[in-house]
Amino acid sequence: MTAKKTTSLNAPVGRTSVVDLVIERIREAILARELKPGDYLPTETEMVANLGVSKTSVREAIKMLQAQGVLDVQRGRGTKISENIGEGVITPLVYQLLLAGGTIQELIDFRVMFEPAYTVMAMNRATQEDLDRIEDTIDDLEDAIQHHRQTAREDLAFHLEILRSTRNPLVIRVGETILELFRISIGYAVTRHPEIALRNHRRIFEAFCEKDEHKLREAIVVSFEGWKVGLTLAKESLLESKSKEIEVSK
Repeated sequence: MTAKKTTSLNAPVGRTSVVDLVIERIREAILARELKPGDYLPTETEMVANLGVSKTSVREAIKMLQAQGVLDVQRGRGTKISENIGEGVITPLVYQLLLAGGTIQELIDFRVMFEPAYTVMAMNRATQEDLDRIEDTIDDLEDAIQHHRQTAREDLAFHLEILRSTRNPLVIRVGETILELFRISIGYAVTRHPEIALRNHRRIFEAFCEKDEHKLREAIVVSFEGWKVGLTLAKESLLESKSKEIEVSK
């Protein structure tokens, strides 16, 4: 008789923090490629038997991972690994970064380190279709500015299309997380200085199309100046809101 293969989801878990351990087993199964996006988890009954835990623990673990966007619960069909994370979901990494806060300089360092790197990667891999989509975001931002309705959404669309041009799922996912962290400060910048944001996007796109890495990096650094102002305003607004909350609670 052939022994049953041991995987992340059929070996009993220990006793400490059972729900956390069930969550960890599911994550291990994903990391080990035992489960891929779109694959269904074993049934609740199978997981209870395989892991040696209660139905309550399995349900709680699934509920927590569903809230994080990792799992997609489909009534009558089962629970599967999410194929993509919806825009409304705050990922654990974003949440941790939000809690960490960080000084203005730390946030600047973070973005300065990451954005030029993925933009250069995208420049070397972008197709004509990618270039067309990136250019469309510039047109959309210009149209929004003309109608006085520009928001962080129009600005971020430019960066997201460049990010997707890397064609690297890991870079894209981390990049989306980082850009989400800067949504508010980017919104402040594009709302107060829309023409500067538009000019910066055009300058970056021009260097991007020319495949001039030096020019591209310079354009990105210049674009950070307007964003730094937005970042400072966002921080000041947050501090002001907290101060008012304290006054109200007294």
